[in-house]
Amino acid sequence: MSVRNQNLETIAAVYATFGIHQTGGLDDLADADIGSAVKLTGNFEVGPADDNSTVLGKIVALTLTDADVGKRNATVQIGGVVSLPITTTYPAVGDRVVGGTGGTVKKAPALGGSDPAGGNIARGTVLAVSGTASCTIFLP
Repeated sequence: MSVRNQNLETIAAVYATFGIHQTGGLDDLADADIGSAVKLTGNFEVGPADDNSTVLGKIVALTLTDADVGKRNATVQIGGVVSLPITTTYPAVGDRVVGGTGGTVKKAPALGGSDPAGGNIARGTVLAVSGTASCTIFLP
């Protein structure tokens, strides 16, 4: 008897809805950003994760498409097991992550003087890495 493959992204999933941060009256997130890492940008607003930002989670849905007119909201998976795109410095199994560029994540830096008073900005635990494309992370 073999071990059955499981969809780990269904384990302990926690979702929340946020507004989308705008720059110059345009949303900072688009349809193409679904599946990427996001960060908090303000009160109940999210935008794409960027270099060394604290990762909130993975954008899984938008209320409207790019072609629709109106203020959109984003559904974000903020807990559970998620797969996110990665960039250099690539994480390894057991690492924690921070924001990379353009909605990616990367290996968190060592604890240091740049960490805020509340603690290290790193998030999650990397469970698996798929080459240089993505990693699977547990977000507590």
